[in-house]
Amino acid sequence: MKSEEGNWREFEQWVEKLRTDLGQEASPLIFRGQGDFEWPLETTLERNGHKNMSFANYYMLITEIGPAISALTAEQTPRYNPNLEKGFSGAASFREPGQFPSGPEYEYMAYLRHHGFPSPLLDWSRSPYVAAFFVFRNAKPEDKKRSIFAYCEWPTRDKSVSPGFRRIRALGPYVRTHRRHFLQQSVYTVCESLDANDNWQYDSHQKVFENADREQAYLRKFDIPSVERVKVLRLLGEFNLNSYSLFGSEESLLETLWIREQVNA
Repeated sequence: MKSEEGNWREFEQWVEKLRTDLGQEASPLIFRGQGDFEWPLETTLERNGHKNMSFANYYMLITEIGPAISALTAEQTPRYNPNLEKGFSGAASFREPGQFPSGPEYEYMAYLRHHGFPSPLLDWSRSPYVAAFFVFRNAKPEDKKRSIFAYCEWPTRDKSVSPGFRRIRALGPYVRTHRRHFLQQSVYTVCESLDANDNWQYDSHQKVFENADREQAYLRKFDIPSVERVKVLRLLGEFNLNSYSLFGSEESLLETLWIREQVNA
């Protein structure tokens, strides 16, 4: 699927047109910003060399490390549940949304994602402006264009499930995790598919984007020239949308003060 391109004002018009075209029956759009238009949609699990890791293997991995995390932090990690793993095969086990991860497993996976452990969760925001901040946060003059993706999980009807078919599924937004999840209006997605043995595995968001159709995955991309950076950050700053408001740490406060002085110079 080809991306569209334009300036900041044209991006805002693009978002409004997407919402109008989808209509009120569709699920809300979510947005993801990336600082280089050539970067694929890729999870940290994929970037660490595991492009098709099975649900079972990932679940086993994170439950194995759980005791070490609980011993050294205040995080209470869920124990391995063999009954949960029984649902990791067969199309019938995931026809309804919210099957896995959910409950304590979802909270735990969100915790891992926020603290740097390779994850199949891809982070998005319900706000296109939050996504835009992450797009333009870094100067990076060598990057000519930056990208914002928009995704609608339910544009028209249910998604089919069959071996080899990839689908993106949204999780959240309400989960007990780090406070910045709520500051950033975060939502996570997983891309999943059935392998040749009818077992669920994590798959590529990027491949869904490249082969998407309206019924199965409403996933769109808009590229914005990097020369729009100062204008966009100045606009977002007027609404107090900055690193400090999205992270709330001392480091983010200093980053905010630096950016504020640069864009208002």
